[in-house]
Amino acid sequence: MFVLVRALTYAAIFIGFFLVYLPARVLERAGLQVPSTYGALQLAGGTVAALGLALAVSCILTFAFIGKGTPAPFDPPRKLVIRGPYAWTRNPMYLGAWLVLAGAAIYFQSSALTLFAAGFILVTVAFVHVYEEPTLHRQFGLEYDVYCGLVHRWWPRRPGKAIPPN
Repeated sequence: MFVLVRALTYAAIFIGFFLVYLPARVLERAGLQVPSTYGALQLAGGTVAALGLALAVSCILTFAFIGKGTPAPFDPPRKLVIRGPYAWTRNPMYLGAWLVLAGAAIYFQSSALTLFAAGFILVTVAFVHVYEEPTLHRQFGLEYDVYCGLVHRWWPRRPGKAIPPN
């Protein structure tokens, strides 16, 4: 139970800062307000953001219950997580965050938020390449290498392709 509390706490801080606080500051600086009408773009943006949030939350819960750790780099899962959304792509949590930001940019029709989302994507891609993948390779070795051979970094894998039990 304690690992779940830690995971939810760290996730709330991350989500609160990168997906709520910073985007709100971007919108504020751009002078954008909540749209006065609710149309197709708001419905589409809200749907994309909700799907991204649901994906991110499922990743957090998978980390806590299967990996016995959190999404925070200083308190990572104790075992390699290859179940749940991680059976489809190696980085579903980042994909969820990207969808949240893209959905917000669509909802608000904001080019400033689109640029923020693009910058966030570039930073997370660099983080995965420079820190996360080398760290996982050192920590889990052959198990991680096999996983990398079966599951794509960003693009979801085809259904039915077996991954080893975790």
